[in-house]
Amino acid sequence: MKIKFKNGKIRVMQVSDPQDLQFVRPTMIRMLNKAYDTLNPDLIVLTGDNILGNHLCDARIGSRLVIKDKEGEAKAMEIAIDKLVAPIEERKIPFAMIYGNHDDMNRLTKDEQADMYRKYSTCLGLDDETSPDVATYNLPIYSEDGEKIKFNIWMMDSAWKDKELDKCFSLVKPEAIEWYKKKSAELKENNGGEVVPSLMFQHIPLIETFELTEECSADTKGAIKAPDGKYIKLKDTCKGVMGEYICAVDEKTGQFEAMKECGDIKAVVFGHDHCNCFEGVVDGINFIQTACASFRCYGKRYRGVRIFDIDENGNYETKFYTYKDLMGKGILNELTFIWDADGFLKQKIALIAGGVGGLGAIIAGIVNLLK
Repeated sequence: MKIKFKNGKIRVMQVSDPQDLQFVRPTMIRMLNKAYDTLNPDLIVLTGDNILGNHLCDARIGSRLVIKDKEGEAKAMEIAIDKLVAPIEERKIPFAMIYGNHDDMNRLTKDEQADMYRKYSTCLGLDDETSPDVATYNLPIYSEDGEKIKFNIWMMDSAWKDKELDKCFSLVKPEAIEWYKKKSAELKENNGGEVVPSLMFQHIPLIETFELTEECSADTKGAIKAPDGKYIKLKDTCKGVMGEYICAVDEKTGQFEAMKECGDIKAVVFGHDHCNCFEGVVDGINFIQTACASFRCYGKRYRGVRIFDIDENGNYETKFYTYKDLMGKGILNELTFIWDADGFLKQKIALIAGGVGGLGAIIAGIVNLLK
């Protein structure tokens, strides 16, 4: 399936960290369905933590293990993936995916997971045999006549678990960086010596993201406490919100240097940090952080999706759409958000207490009437 520009434009939607189970939170699905239907993306990219892979064996309530074997875990994974992907498939929207740190925390291999995504007719990628990782690949975007590659999307795997060592890693492997450099050179050669403008998506932010921050005092607006006890904030040149300390890859492996050397990357786009939603520039490359879509995991008000409107000359515009942007600001939508989203325990208790108190008042009124 070729992805093509239409009238010189294409719209890409990023959904990051939906991070849910087979018992999916319905409010997230309603939000995503509304996004698909109102924002009309031509392509959807799922940028990791697509499922909460390390809790697939848990009971519906609590963390008691109720699934004991790989077969049961695989079935739970299939259901969790289907809850996320079936609405995309029903709308016939092409989609691509990469893994996050939570996807790989289970008995199944990434290749086995990839087979579950490949079952959907609109799934793209996961097919480059020259790549060192199943979820490291590129998606060319063609001119409307399908003859020429006008833009490119890189999907880079940045997280995995070594199941033998029982250890999680977060970085883009050196082999993947070499693959990217070679593939970028091929695209350039086939494009008459001109680089093909590209977006690069990966789950975990690069260490260079910290160059968008600066040290500040604890009482500075937007200050975030660092592990060393100091405080940092986004530089004034950035746009958006940093709601938590940046959780970057484990180490530098030459990726940013390769991006500058190749000269094709318009922006590198991350997920992983649920409460961070910002944009900034590092050495001429745009860094874009997208907040989570998940309602099951931690997060703040910035739960939603990001849109990239790309034109054939290689330029793009981006905007993050929150739950309120998509669903509206009515009281019912607000109550639904609070009830379904993790991180709002106090508000939920208040709602329950208010409901009980209201019910008590109604019962007392009825008793008085009967008297």
